[in-house]
Amino acid sequence: MPVPQPYAPDPSKGVLVVDWPLFGELSRALAVRVARDWMPDVIVAVATAGVVPGAAVAAILDRPFHSILISRRYHAEQVRETPAVFGAVPADVRGQRVLVVDETCDSGATLRLAVGAVVNAGAREVRTAVSIRTGHYAPDYHAFATQAMIVLPWDRELFVDGELHPNPKYVGLLPSPVV
Repeated sequence: MPVPQPYAPDPSKGVLVVDWPLFGELSRALAVRVARDWMPDVIVAVATAGVVPGAAVAAILDRPFHSILISRRYHAEQVRETPAVFGAVPADVRGQRVLVVDETCDSGATLRLAVGAVVNAGAREVRTAVSIRTGHYAPDYHAFATQAMIVLPWDRELFVDGELHPNPKYVGLLPSPVV
């Protein structure tokens, strides 16, 4: 089995800038798709970025919400080649139908790790959902699919020295801010 590679966005496939209203509609669409097919007992979001859509889906479905930290970056200077779980899976998953939510999905490495951790914690059934599917891995539910590089509303700017600044990883890809 091939080793999953880290997500490397390819701006040559286009750039999709997601604003807050679009994010809200994607969360709503994702919740509706899940609810029409299967109702989870608990929502577990992949922290950090998956917490935002996970919380929105949990609120729309009126389900308990938890998070699990799975990251390629534990410290800013330490990049992991594959994701790793940091911390414990919430005990509330035992015997429950659990929906694992993340913001995007490319290779599926993070979602597979999250599902394994939730299953090992005793969940009765686990399904996956993402706001945006960007690659070959197919979660159980997604609101939108694209091969474009995704720029999420909470990722466009960083707070540095008391001011918001454009995120340097998107330099040249986003329109200049209007002053």
